Amino acid sequence: MTLKNPYFHQSFINNRASFSLRVHKKYNWHSNDNGCFMNQWKLPFLNTHQRKKKACIVGCDTKCIKTMMVSSHGNTKTHKVKVIVAVKKCSGGGILSNFLSECVDGIKQLIGNILVLELVSVDLDQKTNLEKKTIKGHAQGVEKKERGVQYECTFELPSDFGNVGAVLVQHEHHKEVFLRSIVLHDVPYGPVHFTCNSWVQPKHDCPVKRVFFSDKSYLPSQTPCGLRRLREVELMLLRGNGEGERKSYERIYDYDVYNDLGDPDFSIDLKRPILGCSEHPYPRRCRTGREHSIADPLSERKCLNIFVPRDEAFAEIKQLQFTTTTISLGLSAILASLDTIFIDQNLGFASFQDIDMLYKEGYHLPHPEPKWLTLLQKVIPSFIKVATDNKKTLHFDTPEAVKRDRFFWFSDEEFARETLSGVNPYSIQLVKEWPLRSKLDPEIYGPPESAITREIIESQIIGYRTVEEAIVEKKLFMLDYHDLFLPYVSKVREIKGTTLYGSRTLFFLTKQGTLKPLAIELTRPIMDGKPQWKQVFTPASHSTDLWLWRLAKAHVLAHDSGYHELVNHWLRTHCALEPFIIATNRQLSTMHPVYKLLHPHMRYTMEINSLAREVLICANGIIEISFSTNKYSMEISSVAYDQLWRFDLQALPNDLIHRGMALEDPNAPQGLMLTIEDYPFANDGLLIWDAIKQWVTEYINHYYSNSSVVKSDQELQAWWTEIQKVGHGDKYKEPWWPSLETPKDLIDIITTIAWIASGHHAAVNFAQYTYGGYFPNRPTIARIKMPTEDPSKEEWENFLKNPEQTLLECLPSQIQATLVMVILNLLSNHSPDEEYIGQYMEPSWAENQTIKTSFERFNKRLKEIEGIIDSRNGNYNLKNRCGAGLVPYELMKPFSGPGITGKGVPYSASI
Repeated sequence: MTLKNPYFHQSFINNRASFSLRVHKKYNWHSNDNGCFMNQWKLPFLNTHQRKKKACIVGCDTKCIKTMMVSSHGNTKTHKVKVIVAVKKCSGGGILSNFLSECVDGIKQLIGNILVLELVSVDLDQKTNLEKKTIKGHAQGVEKKERGVQYECTFELPSDFGNVGAVLVQHEHHKEVFLRSIVLHDVPYGPVHFTCNSWVQPKHDCPVKRVFFSDKSYLPSQTPCGLRRLREVELMLLRGNGEGERKSYERIYDYDVYNDLGDPDFSIDLKRPILGCSEHPYPRRCRTGREHSIADPLSERKCLNIFVPRDEAFAEIKQLQFTTTTISLGLSAILASLDTIFIDQNLGFASFQDIDMLYKEGYHLPHPEPKWLTLLQKVIPSFIKVATDNKKTLHFDTPEAVKRDRFFWFSDEEFARETLSGVNPYSIQLVKEWPLRSKLDPEIYGPPESAITREIIESQIIGYRTVEEAIVEKKLFMLDYHDLFLPYVSKVREIKGTTLYGSRTLFFLTKQGTLKPLAIELTRPIMDGKPQWKQVFTPASHSTDLWLWRLAKAHVLAHDSGYHELVNHWLRTHCALEPFIIATNRQLSTMHPVYKLLHPHMRYTMEINSLAREVLICANGIIEISFSTNKYSMEISSVAYDQLWRFDLQALPNDLIHRGMALEDPNAPQGLMLTIEDYPFANDGLLIWDAIKQWVTEYINHYYSNSSVVKSDQELQAWWTEIQKVGHGDKYKEPWWPSLETPKDLIDIITTIAWIASGHHAAVNFAQYTYGGYFPNRPTIARIKMPTEDPSKEEWENFLKNPEQTLLECLPSQIQATLVMVILNLLSNHSPDEEYIGQYMEPSWAENQTIKTSFERFNKRLKEIEGIIDSRNGNYNLKNRCGAGLVPYELMKPFSGPGITGKGVPYSASI
C-alpha cells in the first residue's frame, strides 16, 4: 500500500475548499417543482483585514461567536514558519501540438512569480471572541521540480495565533495555475498539509481569494470556531445563484435538465425531447446557462465546449492520452470522411474476409470535401482537442477474443457465456413465471401472450419433464427486451437503414453450469394496418433454420448492445452519478469526512459526461448513427429510467436478488447464494462489493458513533435531501429511497454510490473492445428485418441463395462498424494517471491513524482478491471463465496498467 504523495496527486477534482471574500447579497431563495432550495446564500460581512468592531454572526452558538473583526497581535512573541507550495504548470486548459515546449516555457514563467498567502487560525481571539487577523505573506517561485514549481514563503507567526486551519490564496500571475499542495513546516503541531489539487485563477480575472483547508476532517458540529464561517461561505459560493451563462474558469455546481442533446437551429430534424420532466423523467445534469435555441426555446443552443466546473476537467496527462488515442485511432479521419461515405451510408462489407482485413490492412478512407462538413464533424474537434489528423488508413488492433479464437462469435455457447462474463452481465434474469406475457396494452401492440410455447422448451430441457419443473429448479433464464423496445418498433422503422423488434431470449442451465440458448422470440406490434407479427427461432441443424437462427441472434445482440450502452452503462453509471457529484460539492464541505470518502469516486465523471453530450448521445451523434434505436435512443433511456431505475437496486446484492440471480443466505459468502454457481461477474463483483462495504463501514463508524450524530449532521441531511428532491427529482416521491437516520443507512448509501462508480462501471466498460471490437460478435444495429417477416418472393429467394450476404446486410455498415470500433477502443483504454480503487491512500486519510489502518486493510484485501480471481481463472471446472480459446474474466481485478487490459477497477467512471 502506497501513500499518495500530495505533491503529485493526479486528481483534478477540486479540494472544493474555496470561497470569495466579496459577498454582499442577502439570502436568495428560489423554488422549483421539487420544493424550495437555497440557491445562493450570501451574507453581508466585512473584509477580514478590517479592524472595525462590527460583527456578522453566522450559524454559531453563543459559545463560538464568529465575526469579521480581527485583533492586533501587539507585542506577542513570534516564531518563523516556512510554507512550501507545489504548483503545476498550466497550459491554458487544453492540449496543443507544442505541448512539451509549452511546459518548459511555462515553468520558466512561473519562476519568480508570486502567490499571496494568508494563514487562518482555527481559534477566535480570546479577548474579543472575534476571528483572528490573518497573517499575510508572499510566496515566490524559487525552484523548478520535475512536475512543476516550488514556491516558498516565511511567516512570522505569533505564539498565541493557534493552529493554522486554512490558507487564503491569491494568484498574481497572468495565467491560471494548478495548485497541488501547501505544507507548513516548523510548527509544533506540524507539519500541516493542505491538499489542494485545484486551479487558481489570476487576480485580474478573478479578484477573489481562495481558501484551502487542512487535510484534517471535521463534521459540521466539530468545526473549529475560527473556520466555521469560511466553511459555510465556501458552500454558498459553489452553489451559485442559478443565473447567467457559466464561464470556463468558474467552479459553480447547479442542476439542469437534458435540454442540450438536439440542435434544432442547425436543422429542425435534430430537435430532441427534453429529458428531465414529467413526460420524460431523467436525472439532472450540471447547469451551463447557455442561450436557448431560436427554433426550440426550450432547448439550449449547441456549443463546442460544454461547461463543467473548472476542477472537473481532465488532467493534462489524461487529456494527452485521450487525444493521442483518438489521433492514433483515426477518429477525426473517419468523421471527416462521413459525407463521402454518406453518399452510400448503407455500404456494408462484401464478405467476412473483408471484415477480417480491417485488422490486417486497416480501413481506407476516401478524401472528404470540406464544404460538406456535417454537424458531427464540426463537433468532433472539441471532442478530441486536436485540429486535424491527416491519416487516410485506420488500423485496428485485433481484439483479445479474436486472438484466442477466430470463430468465437459463431458459437451458441459463447453467445450464452457472455451474458454471465461478457461486457453486459447485468441483463440476464431468472424466469419466475409461465407463460410469458407482455404488460403492454394489447389494443395497441397486439396479443400479450408469448409465442414461446412449452412444446418448444420442453423438447430441449434434458432431465426435466415440464417447464414448471425447470422453473421451480431455477433452470430457465432470459434476456427480456420485449416491452421496452416494442413501443418504438414502428417509430424506428420509419427511419431508413435500421429496424427493430421486441425480443425475448431463453436459456437453460445445464449440468455443467453453462447456459444453453433455447429460443429467440422476435415481435413486431400492430402497425401500418398489419396485425402483430411474432416468430420463435431455435438452434437447428437444417441449413435454412440454422441461418434464420443466426440472423435472430444478430437482432438480439443489437438489442443487447443498445440496452447495455444506453441503460446499464450510460444511464446507471455516468448519468445517474452526476447528481450525486453535484450535490456532494454543493452540500458537503471539503472538510466533511463523507466528502473526503466520496472524493475519489467523482474524478473526471462530469467531464466525460459533457463529452458524451457533445458527440456520443447527441442528435446525429455516434449513438444515433450506429445503433438500431437511432434518434429514439435517449428517449428509450428515459423510459428505462422511469420504469426500471431504483437507487436501492443499484447495490449489487439487491440487483442480483431482484433479477433472481441470487438468494439471501446468511451462511453463504457475502450473504448470498448465487442461482448460477459459476457467474463470473457476480462471483468477483461480490468480492469487490464486500471489500468496499467493509472499508466504508469502518470509515463511517469512526465518525458517526450513533444515530443522533447522523440525524444532526445538517450538511449530510441537506446532501441526501437534495439528491432526491433535485438531482433525481423526477423520482422524489418513490417509496424505495433509503432513509438516512443511522450509521448503517449511511454505510449502505455510500457503499452503493462507490460501487456504481467503481465496480459497476468497470464491469460494463473495460471489455467493450474485447468483445465489441469484432463487431459481428456484438453488432450495435440490425439494418434489415428477418427474411420470414412478410417477405417478398425476391427477398426470400435471395436469402435462400446467399444467406451469408443476408447476414452481412443485417450487420452494421462500414461507417457504423468503424465508428463504433474506434469509440469502443477509446472507452476501453486505461489512462496512465488512472486511480484504481484502494491503490493509493488519500492524504486526508493518512491524517487519522484509525482511518489509515482501515485503508491499509482495504488495500490488503484488494490484493488478496486479485489472487483469488487469478485462481478462479485457472480452475477448469469453472467453464464460464476458463477453457480453450476463452478470455478469462479479469474485469474485477482491482489494479491494472495503462491501455486496453481487460482488468482494473478505477475509483470513478472516468472514461
